[in-house]
Amino acid sequence: MFGPQSQHGHAPRSRPQPGHIYDVAVVGAGLAGTELAWRLARGGQDVLLVSQALDHLGTLYQPTTAGVAFPEGSVFAQVQVRVAPDTDGWTFHRHLKAEIEATSGIHLLQSTVTALDEDDDQVVLSTWEGPKLHARQVVLAVGAFLKGRLLIGDGLEEAGRLSEVAYDFLADDLASSGIWLIGAERTAAAVDGAPAYDVRFLTPAPSELDGFRVPRLDRVRMVGQCTPGEHTYASVLTDAARLAADLLGDA
Repeated sequence: MFGPQSQHGHAPRSRPQPGHIYDVAVVGAGLAGTELAWRLARGGQDVLLVSQALDHLGTLYQPTTAGVAFPEGSVFAQVQVRVAPDTDGWTFHRHLKAEIEATSGIHLLQSTVTALDEDDDQVVLSTWEGPKLHARQVVLAVGAFLKGRLLIGDGLEEAGRLSEVAYDFLADDLASSGIWLIGAERTAAAVDGAPAYDVRFLTPAPSELDGFRVPRLDRVRMVGQCTPGEHTYASVLTDAARLAADLLGDA
C-alpha cells in the first residue's frame, strides 16, 4: 500500500503500476458502486473504483439526507450518523468521500470506461483516456449513464444526471456483445427553485441478467440503477451488500 496514513492508522489505498490486475473493478461510484467497493475492500479484496467524476462520489438524488433511512451497516448509514444532525447533502458527500479515501484496499481512479474485453483469467477495460485497466471481475454500477440523456424543459443534453458524460461507448460495446439494451427513464422533482428534469438511459433487458450476473459475459456483473426495475436508496445499497457477499464468497 502507498500513501499517507488514514485516520484508522492504515494506508488509505493502493497506487498500482499499469498492468496491475485488481480482484474487482467497480465501474461507477454512485450509491451502489461506492457501497460495493467499500464492502469488498473491507473483505480483503484489491478493488478499483473508477468513476467519470470523483467529485460526485456517492452523491444522492436529493439535496439533503432529511428523512432518509439508509440500511443499517452500510457506509452511508455510518456517515449519516457521523454528520448528524447536519442533513446537508454536500456535507454528507464530503464525509463519505473521506471515508472511502481512507479505506485500505480501494484505488480511486477518475476515468471513463469505454469497452470490456474478457480474457482467460481477466477483463481488460478500455478507457477514453487511453490506458487499459485489468481486473479478474468487473461490476458495472453506472446508474443512469448508459447512453444517458438529460431532459430539462425543451432542452436535451447527451449526459446523465448532474450533466456528467454519458457512457455511450460502453453501451455500444455491451450491445456489440449481444446484450439487448432497453430504454428506461427517471424523473427528478423540482427542488429549491431548480427545475424538474428527466433522465433517459439504457439498461439490459430483464432476460439479459441472472441475478447480478450477465450470462453473455463470464466475469461481468451489474448492480444498482443500471439494472431493470424500480430502485430506492435502500434497495440499491441492499443489493450492493448482497453482491459483495457473493463475490467475497467466491474469492
